[in-house]
Formats: sequence, C-alpha cells, structure tokens
Amino acid sequence: MPNIRRRVNSLLQECEKNTQMNHKNDCADLFLNHLVINWPLKQNWVCGQFGLGDPQQLLAFKQCLKLDINPMSVNIKIFESDMSALTRFITQLGALTTQDSNDAHFITALLQANPVAISGCQRFIFDDGKFILDLYLGEPLHCLKQIHCPSNSNALIDFWTVTLNVQALNEAILWQMARLSQDNAQIYSLHHSVNDTLSDLARKTGFAFFVKSSNSVSYTEAYSPTTLSTIDSQVLAQERKALRQAHRQKTQYNPLNPAMINHSTGADTIAIIGGGLASAHLTLSLAQRRQKIHLFCSDSTLAQQASGNKQGAIYPLLTPDNGHLSHYFQQGYLFSRRRLQSLVDDGFTINYDFCGVLQTGFDERSSTRLNKIITSQTWNEQIASAISSEDSSKVAGIDIDKAGIYYPLGGWINPHEFTQAAFDKATQLSDVTAEFTCQIVRIERVVDQWYIYKIDSNSHQEITFGPFNTLVLANGPGLTQFKQSEQLAITGFRGQVSHIPTQDSLLKLNTVLCSHGYFTPQHNGFHCTGASYVKNPQHLDYCPNEQLENLQKVTQSYAHKAWTEDVDISDNHARIGVRMVTRDHAPMMGCTPDIDDILVHYQEHQHTKESIKYWQETPAPIHQGLYVLGGLGSRGITSGPLAAEALAAQLCGEIIPLDGPTLEMLNPNRMWMRKLIKGKAL
Repeated sequence: MPNIRRRVNSLLQECEKNTQMNHKNDCADLFLNHLVINWPLKQNWVCGQFGLGDPQQLLAFKQCLKLDINPMSVNIKIFESDMSALTRFITQLGALTTQDSNDAHFITALLQANPVAISGCQRFIFDDGKFILDLYLGEPLHCLKQIHCPSNSNALIDFWTVTLNVQALNEAILWQMARLSQDNAQIYSLHHSVNDTLSDLARKTGFAFFVKSSNSVSYTEAYSPTTLSTIDSQVLAQERKALRQAHRQKTQYNPLNPAMINHSTGADTIAIIGGGLASAHLTLSLAQRRQKIHLFCSDSTLAQQASGNKQGAIYPLLTPDNGHLSHYFQQGYLFSRRRLQSLVDDGFTINYDFCGVLQTGFDERSSTRLNKIITSQTWNEQIASAISSEDSSKVAGIDIDKAGIYYPLGGWINPHEFTQAAFDKATQLSDVTAEFTCQIVRIERVVDQWYIYKIDSNSHQEITFGPFNTLVLANGPGLTQFKQSEQLAITGFRGQVSHIPTQDSLLKLNTVLCSHGYFTPQHNGFHCTGASYVKNPQHLDYCPNEQLENLQKVTQSYAHKAWTEDVDISDNHARIGVRMVTRDHAPMMGCTPDIDDILVHYQEHQHTKESIKYWQETPAPIHQGLYVLGGLGSRGITSGPLAAEALAAQLCGEIIPLDGPTLEMLNPNRMWMRKLIKGKAL
C-alpha cells in the first residue's frame, strides 16, 4: 500500500470534531484516521466488509465524506450470514439517536430506511448518491459467487474490513473476494490481535493484511504481498484474472455491457426516450452518478401514460417457491419505499400512505394459491404474514371476513408525483436536458453512435438529435416501435382505473385491498379501483364496459358485503393507460438484443450439444450502445426504481446490486436465450 504522507493535522482535528469519541468507537476512529493519512487519492472508494459489526464502524466510513479530502463517494458492501445480527445492529443504531452527534441525521435516515432481514442485496442510498450501502444477507460464499464482476476496474473493491469471527472465512471466500477486488487491495482486521488464520489466507490469495499495532494507536502491515517472489506475485495475479475471465465466460449469454461514456468525444450524454416512472428514476440514478442526460418525452409533461394514475398500490409479488422473481420484487418493494422517503425528506411533494396491503382470494383457486404462498415459506414478518378472516376486517376497518396475506409495509403512492419528484431531483444533481412533445419516429446507429429523429410539426422535416454513445429505450407503450426493438417479447395491455367518490362506509377503509383488482383508501375524496386488462388495445377512450367490469370485480371479491353498495361508478370517472407486460412478469433491463443476428446464427447452431456450448460461451448479439428499461407491468412502482438503479450501475460499469440469476431474469434477451442454452427450438 502506498504510504503517502501529507499534512493531515487539520484533517485529523476535523475528524475528531465530527466524531463522538468514547471507548466503544475508538476502533472505528483509529481506522478512519489511518485511511485519512495513508490511503492514496481516489475519488470513489468501494469497500467490502465482513460482518455488520458495530454501527460506529459504518459511521467511520461516513465520516470520510465530511473531511476535506477524497473520496467524493463511498460504496460499502457488507456481507452478513447471521440474519439475527441485523436486529442487534438496528438496536445499537437506535441507541445512538439519544447522543448529540453530527451523525444524528444519517442515523435517523438509516433507521427510516428500515433494513429487513431477507436474503440477497439491499441497497441504501444517502447524500444524493455519495454514500451507498449494499447489505448482503446470506451465506457469504454464495453471495460473492453471484456478483457480476464489473468491467470498470475503478469499480472493483479497494479494501476489506473484517469484524466477524475469522473462522467464518476460508480460502474459497477470499478467492471470491480477490475476484471482485483491485489487485493491490488490502484486508484490515478491526480486532486487537493478529490472527494467524486470516494472515495465512491473505498470503495465499494475494491480499495485504493490516492489524492494529501492539499499542493500538495505529495500523501495521502484518503481511505484504511485496515479500513474495516475482513469480509468485505473477501467479497470484494470473489466478485473479483467470477467475474474472471464467466468471464472464459463464455469463456470455447474459450481456451486461457498460455504456461507452467518454467525455472527450462530445457524445457522452446518455439519451433516454420516455417520460414515465422508469425513465425518470433512471435519470435520477444516473444524475446521482453525475452523468449528463438528455430525455425525450412524447407528451407535454411527464407521467402522462401508465405512470399517471392517482394512486398505485405498492406491495411485492411473492411466489410459493420464493424464487428469483419473488426475491427481486421484495428487493424492489423495499428500494421504492426508501427512494420515496429520500425524496420526501428532500422536500418534494408526493402523496402516499404506507397503510398496508390486504390481499385475499376472489374464488377457490385464487384463495388456494394465496394460502400456498403464505404457508410454503417462512416470510419475514415485515414482508408478509398470514391474516385470519377475523383480523382482516379489523385491519381493513370494513367488513372483509376473509383470510389472506397482509403486507404491513405496503400501501399506495401517487405515481405521477413519484415520477416528477425523481426527475426534478435529478435536475438538481446533474446536467439534465428534456425535450417534451417530442415524438421520436426512428433511431439509427451511424459510425458507432446513435442518432434520434423526430418530425417537425411545422415543416414536416426530420429533426436530428445526437450523436449519443448511449441510448436507452424506456418509452412504455412505444418500446417496440423501432426496428431495433420491435421483436422484444413484450405486450401492451390497456388498463382502465375507475375513480370512485368516497361516501359512508368507504371512508372507514384503512388499507389497500387487493383481490380481483385493487381498491384504495380515499384520497382527495376518491378511491381508485381496477384495473381492466385488455391485450393490444386499439384505442385509449373511456369504456363503459370496463367501468362495469371494475365494479363487478369489487362485488365478486367481497360478495355480500354491504359496503360494496357504496361503490358508485355512475359518473364515469376513470383514467386509461397502457402498461407493457412480459410473459414471466419480470421487467426488462439491459442491453437490447439483436434478434435478427440471433436468428441468423440460430440457422447454424441449433438442437445439438455443440450448439448449446456455442450459445453458452459466445457473447449474445446485441445492438451496441442501445439499452431497454421497461415491461414493468401492473407493479411498476414496486419494480421500476430498482431496475432503473441496476441499469444505471450497469451503464457506469459498477458492481450491480442484483445477483447473477436475477440479472438473467431481467435481461431483454431471456426469452430466446433460455431456449438456446438448453438446446430447444425457438
């Protein structure tokens, strides 16, 4: 590790000023001071940590951003195998709120972010993207193996800290750490004594290893790879390189190419076509990375399509097997709540109510499925719990009298305001340009750059925008309008949401109801219910039949309940939009597949063992520099913001906060590649 000596007295004084010094956190302060003095200049730190440890260790990383030094941002990735450790951590964190500390605002924000003990990665974003915490819960080796190695070497992990019992670590884990780390990465033990086991593991995998000095006032290097012979060093470097290459080779069919962001080309702006929730949240995620964005919206304002409803329910899509789809929706559910909270804390007006969601069956089949879902897994009580017929009425505030599933953190959000707030926040953080009433008619790639074309309403001549190195299609119903994307396996479904004036017993409704459709508590004198589901709609006009169908869904779901008589559709008040839906109900996020090229190669490689090997090991054809974000379906509020954050991470060449199988599930080419890598016919 370079021992860069600088004048740091003033920095250390500031560190001491900003940190509450006591016996419990001296370890964290010591580590912070060591980083201030010794760590080389680097704008963005990516740090790994084993074990949640004490909250003071997390606060030490946060303190780095308050000092007059680099980094400009910190991303810390914490791996914890013990689910119960999260409860202890939150308890310790809560105890710190009573202290008069400069960290009080961050501590409160982290508590409000509400980490939940579920497996996989949960992302927490603070300080407008300057401080990101990724919490990986579950078996560490499994979590590490599922992380896609970023293409941007600057996004590799710079150093690791170890707070847990080192017996939980082994050589296999450290090699996976090495795969995701800089070649000169270090490991720091936050314990007082030198651990021979960890030192030996560091030696075998090429890490420098630091421990506290005997007088506990500094860190010393217990082991350095510089003591190795040149040949041994080369072998370790080659082993890391081989691990990265092997991992990428296994995922060739799932392209995760980053954007070509080159600020010297003049085409570094990322273009986004679309004006709904997906494009707005992608704009925000990119703006938090200080990227330049140019957005093109066909409407006069944002959220005029499916994102324009008055109230949208937010709750996870769970499955009996709790597979990758179910995991993703739990992660997205929690991420959306956190993003909304951060926007509200920043002063943006978003109407919402996390009043819970009560889901019940509407016939024998649906009731059986819900019972199977809730009884087949031990769900975290903050995610979902079984509710009896008696308790369902108490929770709802009206007569339900049906058993089902209750989602305590769910509720409703105004999608239009959620979309607008995300976009407005983005404009505060970065260079964001928007073109409204801009109907894009075609896109074209010329000499490795993208151009966008619209027809001028006056001259009827084509107007060109560009060049752009990177173009994202997030335009909802228009997703398949271009030649490059017309074959995407995605379908538009019309949805008419009925607006019901509140009256009498409906005023007592306390929670969102979900059965054969959804029904929200009143807001501004109206409830929302629906929605209809019409494939490939021919128009977006008001439909009396669909209005009647929405009423019938309510009366069928809650048969013979007196309060349903107060559901009045007579004023024909409704809103219509089109949501794009995939067959597997997962969003599309990632590189746009070149279907024509896939079909050409398919003529030569099909239905043999050799063809399976070819599709598994050959980079899947894509349109370079063109990406898709869409297919959010009926739960866009739940699934969209996390998909946008993941795509922003991919575009910027970072470690994406989703595991490999989930990224495969979201990839826009999945409908074809699932068959091809199994040797099946298209």
